Amino acid sequence: MKLKSPPLNALRMFDAAATKGSFKGAAKQLNVTQSAVSHQIKFLEEFLGVFLFVRNSRGIELSQAGRAFYHHVHAAFAEIDDGMRTLHRMTRPGELTIQTYSTIAVRWLMPRIQEFQKLYPQLVIRLVTSQNDPDFNDESSDVALMIGKPSAGRMQSSYLFTPRLYPVCTPQVAKTLNSLEDLAKQTILQVYPSNGDWSIWLAGCGLDVIDPDNGLRFDSYDHALRMAARGHGVALAMQPYSSEDFAAGVLVAPFPGHDVKPDFFWYIVSPETRALDPHVRAFRNWVVEQVESDPSLAALRDPVHENLSTQMN
Repeated sequence: MKLKSPPLNALRMFDAAATKGSFKGAAKQLNVTQSAVSHQIKFLEEFLGVFLFVRNSRGIELSQAGRAFYHHVHAAFAEIDDGMRTLHRMTRPGELTIQTYSTIAVRWLMPRIQEFQKLYPQLVIRLVTSQNDPDFNDESSDVALMIGKPSAGRMQSSYLFTPRLYPVCTPQVAKTLNSLEDLAKQTILQVYPSNGDWSIWLAGCGLDVIDPDNGLRFDSYDHALRMAARGHGVALAMQPYSSEDFAAGVLVAPFPGHDVKPDFFWYIVSPETRALDPHVRAFRNWVVEQVESDPSLAALRDPVHENLSTQMN
């Protein structure tokens, strides 16, 4: 026998109250009064014939029945939200929002993005830069170029390449660096959102007498590299950040043969709900082609992660 479903409004208020852990929080989220939330929860409990919350002096908490019911209700609303996002995407098919970090945008993507635009001249491309990883739940981005390791979830990721970490400085500063230990005499230029990178390189080279936290700190690799190009210290770099500086002779790598391979890599990712969008697919394929056609980056593609990319896709 088919069970009668409770009103959607009552379910929405239950989901909000359970998620926020209070009727007050649910009321604020849904822009209704706290008494309205309380009334709908009482109605839902009477409809279902169970207590969904335990009331006590500290507030409310889900009952055993409430916890079991919340699991299904919350998942159902998540599915509806996914459907709404998909529908929203269908109403604006001529836009593509790409998110990535400022350094890779300035030093690699922006000089090339015009070539992609030529392939799709009617497409409106929005490039968003941030030092934070994208939150695809807020629909602000369709696809992202990221570094790290893909997280579990309903995402489609494609491996690009694994960079190497290496110090860079001006040719003048490089003349003072006769050994790795001479780095202790220089100002270390650190990128604090990626403050573990220097530690990875130092550990890979067996150096334990240098503290990168004693130097100057910046919020992006681009800023640190610009300071290094002005002769203000030694920055850490990775492909493809320093390629133009190397070509211009502004920066050099003072320790050839001391590149360190980290355990993270570059990849391109989009939510499953947007992964089949023609423009998302086109951009993802174009980025992979750009990497594969660049000898300096193609050489950094690890077959192990290429297989992983296939599994993730």
